[in-house]
Amino acid sequence: MARVLFLGGLGRSGTTLVERLLGELPGVCALGEVVHLWQRDLRDDERCGCGARFSGCGFWRRVGALAFNGWHNVDVDRVHYLRDAVERTRHIPRLATAVEAPEEVHEYAEYYSRIYSAAHEVSGARIIVDSSKHSALAHVLRWSGEIDLRVVHVVRDARGVAYSWTKTVERPETDGAQQMTRYSPARSALLWTAHNAAFGLLARRGVAVRRIRYEEFVTDPRAALADIATFAGLDVTPADLDFVHDGQADLRVGHSAAGNPMRFTVGRLALRRDDAWMDALPLRQRRLVGAVCAPMLRAYGYPLNPLEVAR
Repeated sequence: MARVLFLGGLGRSGTTLVERLLGELPGVCALGEVVHLWQRDLRDDERCGCGARFSGCGFWRRVGALAFNGWHNVDVDRVHYLRDAVERTRHIPRLATAVEAPEEVHEYAEYYSRIYSAAHEVSGARIIVDSSKHSALAHVLRWSGEIDLRVVHVVRDARGVAYSWTKTVERPETDGAQQMTRYSPARSALLWTAHNAAFGLLARRGVAVRRIRYEEFVTDPRAALADIATFAGLDVTPADLDFVHDGQADLRVGHSAAGNPMRFTVGRLALRRDDAWMDALPLRQRRLVGAVCAPMLRAYGYPLNPLEVAR
């Protein structure tokens, strides 16, 4: 049974950074956002984190051969149908309260468990990291009897997340043809509240969930990585963390199926808090996001007055 560390939260919260650093630890294999593999990789043949097209990546070819006897045997239309039927935010109340999940939930979860198991065998890693983020997918995966599921819930100040969603960012895997999705601050505030609340509900359903704050992770990544490793059941030594030093990290090539552009970074990566939102997000929008997200901002320990945020 594969032990899966699922990184959850709303996009632009720092999950790709957490995934990349976790992927440098011995015994860990980071797969990126597997939730997008079906369309972006199998259908669109976008680039793996290693730079090769998905169809040309040796790692993913081996995973597909073990999981499905070849990716050509995956019915992507069926996966998309199942996704729409069970893996939507609106389905979370039903997934969280059901005594037994519908067969479609188990069928959808099996596609993921096959990938995790195959990646576990191909890589030889003890821990598989999936940074898909989607709260509904995490609720689906909890029903799988083939996955040892542990969830790292990554939160970031909602105002920083809102500002990040307004930025125009190209998707390198499409060779400049597409940009990442953008949301208005009001829309991202609602999504931030809904997705983060869903992970709190997941914890109340007996799933092992560890919440971390992006700002604290980036301030002391060595301590944060050691804590996550312990949560995942992985023993790491101080030497295993030597790739993080002096406010930076040294990254090797990875095989991320999808994610933000950081997944292509190889070599030196600066580690610093991104508080640009404090100056760049207009005051009216900061106040709007702060008002919508106030209860959970307080619960997560964020000050409602941005001036109180340590730079």
